[in-house]
Amino acid sequence: MSNSVKTIYLKDYQAPDYLIDETHLKFELFESFTMVHAELYMRRNPIQDTDELPELILDGQELELLTVAMDNVVLNSNSYTVDDKSLTLQPTKDKFVLKTTVRIHPETNTTLEGLYKSNTMFCTQCEAEGFRKITYYLDRPDVMSKFTTTIEAEQQRYPILLSNGNLTAQGDEDDRHWATWQDPFKKPAYLFALVAGDLWCVEDKFITMNDREVDLRIYVEPENIGKVSHAMTSLKNSMRWDEEVYGREYDLDIFMIVAVSDFNMGAMENKGLNIFNTSCVLARPETATDMAHQRVEAVVAHEYFHNWSGNRVTCRDWFQLSLKEGFTVFRDSEFTADMNSRTVKRIEDVAFLRTHQFAEDAGPMAHPIRPDTYMEISNFYTVTIYEKGAEVVRMLHTLLGKEGFRKGTDLYFERHDGQAVTCDDFVKALADANDINLNQFKRWYSQAGTPKLEVAEYYDATTKQYSLTFKQFCPPTPNQEEKLPFVIPVAMGLLDKQGQPLLLQLVDDATTALEKVLVITEAEQTFTFENINEKPIPSLLRGFSAPVQLTFPYSKQDLLFLMAHDSDGFNRWDACQRLAIEAIQQQIANYQAGNPLTLDEGLEKAYASLLADDSLDQAMVAEMLSLPAENYLVEISEVADPAAIHAARQFIRKQLAINLKGLFLNRYQTNRNISKQTAYSPLADHSARRSLQNMALSYLMLTEDKEVLAACIDQFNNSDNMTEQLAALTNLVNSPFEQEKQQTLASFYDQFAEDPLVVDQWFAVQANSQAGDSLARVNELMTHKAFTIKNPNKVRSLIGAFANNNLTGFHQKTGAGYKFLADQVLVLNKMNPQIASRLLTPLTRWRKYDTERQQLMKAELERILAADKLSSDVYEVVSKSLA
Repeated sequence: MSNSVKTIYLKDYQAPDYLIDETHLKFELFESFTMVHAELYMRRNPIQDTDELPELILDGQELELLTVAMDNVVLNSNSYTVDDKSLTLQPTKDKFVLKTTVRIHPETNTTLEGLYKSNTMFCTQCEAEGFRKITYYLDRPDVMSKFTTTIEAEQQRYPILLSNGNLTAQGDEDDRHWATWQDPFKKPAYLFALVAGDLWCVEDKFITMNDREVDLRIYVEPENIGKVSHAMTSLKNSMRWDEEVYGREYDLDIFMIVAVSDFNMGAMENKGLNIFNTSCVLARPETATDMAHQRVEAVVAHEYFHNWSGNRVTCRDWFQLSLKEGFTVFRDSEFTADMNSRTVKRIEDVAFLRTHQFAEDAGPMAHPIRPDTYMEISNFYTVTIYEKGAEVVRMLHTLLGKEGFRKGTDLYFERHDGQAVTCDDFVKALADANDINLNQFKRWYSQAGTPKLEVAEYYDATTKQYSLTFKQFCPPTPNQEEKLPFVIPVAMGLLDKQGQPLLLQLVDDATTALEKVLVITEAEQTFTFENINEKPIPSLLRGFSAPVQLTFPYSKQDLLFLMAHDSDGFNRWDACQRLAIEAIQQQIANYQAGNPLTLDEGLEKAYASLLADDSLDQAMVAEMLSLPAENYLVEISEVADPAAIHAARQFIRKQLAINLKGLFLNRYQTNRNISKQTAYSPLADHSARRSLQNMALSYLMLTEDKEVLAACIDQFNNSDNMTEQLAALTNLVNSPFEQEKQQTLASFYDQFAEDPLVVDQWFAVQANSQAGDSLARVNELMTHKAFTIKNPNKVRSLIGAFANNNLTGFHQKTGAGYKFLADQVLVLNKMNPQIASRLLTPLTRWRKYDTERQQLMKAELERILAADKLSSDVYEVVSKSLA
């Protein structure tokens, strides 16, 4: 397949020659095949100005074409052309009805695109280009149609038949039955959905802001019926929040979610019928951690919010993907912040962005949030499109303010309801609503890379003026050597020697405030503040107001000061992280030079003060006590040394644990005692208590104290929730206590062997562990009866976890980890190309490592590239990585 891979260019976009006003589908579902009958009411696009009717080219893959008819006249094979990607024919009128019948095989569809089977259930995934595997169609997001769908299947096997919209008719005949669904809103084919299976349902109601009653239904396989109450609560909270914050009311009489076990992504926002990976909808305390509960809440919100930011207003083409995804990630992030701790949510989002998206910006797959080109669109469901896209929307919110942003989004939804539009349309609506020029800001959409922002200070004691000079620069990225200056909003404040905020007044600006947003628009720019009586300490990039790498010559004392006094919670965490990075990097240098490793006294004192301060949000304390992740330390290294990074970080953790054992123990015992006496709740304060409890336990287990071991085993055996039990298991698996480790692993599996999502966590704990020969253990688990490479969740929990998170295991000097990953990619390339290409990320970062590792990683990429029948998904990633 790689020989025929074509590059698609944004500049080549052309509007469709034809439109589809109505789509009528009938599915006849059988065990060994499915018949799909399509009736398309088509017309020539009125924007076409030529007299001749253009050819009609319909997308279609892996379809067996049985009949074609135009205006009820059956066409013979001489009247059309079929190849492996399309059906081409010549219309004779501006308006016509095209009918086709195809046979497809969902029962053997392992790509999990189009119509396929998950366990015994039929389901669909059509974004981005999966609908072409269902029937011949104009499978592009700017062709929007009203869908009517009839599903016919065996009643006993598939009692539930679902599709988009409202149920309009149903009936049965002999052992089969049928249902017809009609969606009153136009939508592109990627939002089509179908589900047929033996499912149970949890129902609820929601009364909208205009007193409309909406039926809410979550469908699951029978064994999962007790795990959806949290998702239902999250859905109702999302619906209310979207009304209150954005004025968006749900528009159908029914909203449905279906949980499926085999799914390439997290979930899909199909109009009125969201299809979810079970990992993003099933949650109860005994089987899902606090983090899993929060993920369910966030993903339910994300897919619901798409009803407006993605469905009612959709993308003109796939280059505009961040139009819906970046905007909706920002919306779900704000929702989560309102439901939980805003500071902790911001810390989590930025830590993820810095570790993963900044790495993507610095790698071979770097691209703007609106790419210029792609070979395979599935490869562009990336952290850049989603997370960086959300940061770009956040900057617009910062620049316009809460009210201005709401005015802009109101205009956007009003102006473009029912349309397929572009990122430019979104920015223009915000600009028009606020009478502001955002032309320079749009560089964020077209320029790739992470801008570097260097800041210098100058204080004049005579004039009482304090100046900050900002210099911005963005490194070259593939096909973009030179970058023009971005618009960078920097939220900031100034602190006096007592840690109190200073009143800020810029020269030639009469307004004053304790926090200001400085808008950087030039390559170099200086801002001067008046009436500053002493040299302050600046608090810069508060709340991480822009996705940039900021450098300022903070001393260790400055960072300790900010960590203790800054009123911005994010910057307190960031100061703590900077202190830890400096300490770890010094020990990496010592390790590489063969010198003894030492613990920085300043870092120890900082951590001691955190543990002793009962006034702080416990979740925030847990975040501050968490040393920078090994993956992030790799990304900020000039040449990453996996062994040195792991050794230095582990040394500092262990020394902190030994030296501060009393403080950690006090925190652990206090919180653990409360947990024992309190019923589980997913609420923020309960989750915060458990997060600090488990963070303290992770340090204490490094002391190898037998009493701590006993406490850890007690937590494993006597917890009423997965958050505490899995934390205990994780600590035991990473400990030197081999007998206890094996006992708890066996006990955990026996307890949850019938719950696939919990078994996935069991796989991941072992794949992440860097104790012993982790690759041998992963290879052993590949043969476990609970593992199947056909299931994306299993692949991510074992293969993905090992390659992405197990630094020393994956990067062992023999290259065995690289060969292992390449082998799995080649297997999955034939089975599920989407998952195969996403697994490649660790190998694409080969330039970060020493010469020997580079050669080994490149050799595996070259082996993959040379393979027969390489999918376009894998070919694009590998070829760009080697370029």
